[in-house]
Amino acid sequence: MTKTIIAISQKINKTVKAPASKSVFQRVIACAVLAEDDIIIYNPSFCNDCKAALSIAENLGAEVIIEINKIIIRPGKNKISNTINCRESGLSVRMFSPITALFGKTVTIKGTGSLKKRPINEIQAALTQLGIECQTNKGFIPISVSGKLSGGNAEIDGSLSSQILTGLLIALPKVKEDSVIKVHNLKSKPYIDLTLNILSSFGIKIRNENYKEFHIKGNQQFKAINYTVEGDWSGASFLLVAGLIAGEIKVTGLNINSVQADKKIIDAIHFANGTITVNKDAVITKKSKLKAFKFNATDCPDLFPPLVVMAACCIGTSEIIGVNRLKHKESNRAEVLQQEFKKIGINIKIINNKMFIEGGKISGGIVESHNDHRIAMAAATAALASEKEIIINNAECINKSYPTFYEDLLGYTFK
Repeated sequence: MTKTIIAISQKINKTVKAPASKSVFQRVIACAVLAEDDIIIYNPSFCNDCKAALSIAENLGAEVIIEINKIIIRPGKNKISNTINCRESGLSVRMFSPITALFGKTVTIKGTGSLKKRPINEIQAALTQLGIECQTNKGFIPISVSGKLSGGNAEIDGSLSSQILTGLLIALPKVKEDSVIKVHNLKSKPYIDLTLNILSSFGIKIRNENYKEFHIKGNQQFKAINYTVEGDWSGASFLLVAGLIAGEIKVTGLNINSVQADKKIIDAIHFANGTITVNKDAVITKKSKLKAFKFNATDCPDLFPPLVVMAACCIGTSEIIGVNRLKHKESNRAEVLQQEFKKIGINIKIINNKMFIEGGKISGGIVESHNDHRIAMAAATAALASEKEIIINNAECINKSYPTFYEDLLGYTFK
């Protein structure tokens, strides 16, 4: 049963702790499955994507113990399942496919909802080169992997997603042979930096040659460590935009030295003449007279929704580059942003790889989330500066990444 919320215009003045980064947490879970001993993870996330990753860890033989503000992962305690379910997580299906192939079993990898519509040809193309037999549903899930992953040379296309590369970078240090992965047209390079940083924390060494070749020694060991998950710049970006258009907000729990791609929201806010203060322990934004801006979001496509909200409140027409990265998200996100923001009075034009947003008055109206968490979050943020209320249908989709978003932003407890 889908749910609806009504978001209204309001002034805000609050302090919010950023949610834990699901991008970081999912990667740490994947590494923990391959570790030599128990891994303790502090500040975990319990969004739907992270719950899926924890379930996959159990399917891959780990014991998962949930305690207050920490999770203990004990690898190798149970039998490997013949099925894993990634639910709606695109990262999980691409990241765990190579990891699953380490165990020498035949495993079917499934998913639900929007994940069924997201192409996975790049998984099959990569794993086939490394000794794995893959069968897909005409390029979509479910995908069946058989055999045991081996090292060697492989070439992959990084133009649609960097996530299969993340999976290979995590899995290949565990095989006997050395490996070289050549990557063509890699996008979202900050996400690969994130993967490499986490791997380094586990004692894994990988040589990155200008994001075109990755040299991976075999027979490496994942150290048993304690890991604290940093705050999520993706979710925080909506909060920071909210401060710019509706009052003032202080967001704590963010790592100002993070390599997360969406930390680039700071640059975008500067381009729009927004008032932002970045301290060691908090990032603060205040209501500002925003001007139209130009921003390249090719390497941080998840910033499109909050940037559209910011652009809607700017004087003039803003330009965001990187539309090609949006087709295979939870929705066709460029088209959906254009369609839904038109309902609330904001005109968006899409020309080739560019999106042009005309600043103006947000009128309010009824918005469909299209089961896309970031569309729902954008609509709720836009409501803060809207003339009339914004009704968001299928509002519960925020549980994918940020279950407490409405409460943090609007003071609305969503059940």
